[in-house]
Amino acid sequence: MSAKVLLEGRDISLGFRGVKALRHVSFEVREGELLSIIGPNGAGKTSLLNCISGRYRPSEGELFFDSRPIGSLPTAARARLGIARTFQNLALFAHMTVLDNIMVGRHHLLKTGFLRGGLYWLGGAQREEIEHRRRVEEIIDLLEIEHIRHAVAGTLSYGLRKRVELARALAIEPRLLLLDEPMAGMNLEEKEDIARYIMEVNDEWGVTVVMIEHDMGVVMDLSDRVIVLNYGEKIADGTPQEIAESAEVRAAYLGSADAAA
Repeated sequence: MSAKVLLEGRDISLGFRGVKALRHVSFEVREGELLSIIGPNGAGKTSLLNCISGRYRPSEGELFFDSRPIGSLPTAARARLGIARTFQNLALFAHMTVLDNIMVGRHHLLKTGFLRGGLYWLGGAQREEIEHRRRVEEIIDLLEIEHIRHAVAGTLSYGLRKRVELARALAIEPRLLLLDEPMAGMNLEEKEDIARYIMEVNDEWGVTVVMIEHDMGVVMDLSDRVIVLNYGEKIADGTPQEIAESAEVRAAYLGSADAAA
């Protein structure tokens, strides 16, 4: 029996001053799946992620998360439902430590109110902070960043900052993790590390993943399924093998229907 649909988009369209970034894109993401979105530059990949995360609102169509319509919900409300994302361009607080950056991701999970928080030792704030710290430590261990936990984020190498951004997204405790080019600009060793972390998050933590990635080797190795966009339209949806064998995908993505997949 196949897993239930966690995220669904129906006829998603998005336009900017007459330019169509997305044209009637429909898709499903099943719980526990690792889905990759590929396509040439300008195909609408990041625009689609922005619609899912709430950064953009589609001009047409509707989005459903766990069967609930979310098209009108702001970004913060979607985070509370369990939708987290990373960005192409790093969005860390450069002046804050790694630990503090990760803790920011747990802000929406805080339950202790201002008055109870003021009575730290008498109220639930102490217990709550211990639990949040425990969850953050699990993420730090998974991503192997113990040695930089107290480092200022802005002083770190690019590869480590990308890892910290992933940690902050995981701190939200997402059911759905949106990754926008998580390996862009990385060397081979860094890519291998991030690929391993993504697989562990998906396989061992049970987090559903939607990923934009240009490295086709990574896409083919990691993905359960692949969606292909071209000029804002979905032109293919299938297993990595089906996508690799598609002449239409080769023509759009590589410029020639005869090119090797």
